[in-house]
Amino acid sequence: MNAWPLLGVALVVLGFARRWNPVPVVVAAGVLSGLLAGYSFAQILALLGNSFVSNRALLLYVLTLPAIGLLERAGLREHAQRWIERLHGLTLSRLLIGYLGLRQIMSMLGLTNVAGQAQTVRPLLAPMAEAAAMRETADADAATAAQTREQVRALAAATDNIGLFFGEDVFIALGAVLLIHGFYVGQGIDLHPLHIALWALPTAIAAFVIHAVRVHFATRTAPRRARTTQAGDDHAAS
Repeated sequence: MNAWPLLGVALVVLGFARRWNPVPVVVAAGVLSGLLAGYSFAQILALLGNSFVSNRALLLYVLTLPAIGLLERAGLREHAQRWIERLHGLTLSRLLIGYLGLRQIMSMLGLTNVAGQAQTVRPLLAPMAEAAAMRETADADAATAAQTREQVRALAAATDNIGLFFGEDVFIALGAVLLIHGFYVGQGIDLHPLHIALWALPTAIAAFVIHAVRVHFATRTAPRRARTTQAGDDHAAS
């Protein structure tokens, strides 16, 4: 067994540890592993070209970055915050739980790319959640408000991840279900993808309930922590 190609992995680890530019590090690691595996430089270039062409659809995600940047520069986050401020009945817990349910339903239908961290959470959900949280902790000081914003951003990102992760397994045509099916076929177990999706449905429901309860308690304790911190600071100042 030729273990020399594994030096490419060591090069990736070294490059990430030294915080070098990841693109040339990964390309250099691939070229190094290919040369050590006995490939010629022309074969390596052909392999890289074929990989790029076969996965060119992944570059569509790059188009979302300038689009979101232009929208944020035009004030998308500020408009989302002002919109939430006008909806007095929409609390932080209702916003996140509603988004969790919507994200899971869309993932169950195979629409996993409709929402996401870059497309929805950063430009829309996080600012809306921050506005709802700041409305509930309006009397907090600057330090407590900043801490609350960070916690709300993390909770919004976690809500999107949980909705996607536990919802996509219910759709039989996604890679996760096909990966599970392929594993069972390799072990000699004939398990239909539809059965995998049906067994994933109770897990998705349980994940929704558990995270909804978690969001409910997290959003209830945030204003309480803000008031407690503010009262402690006032007492210390006096």
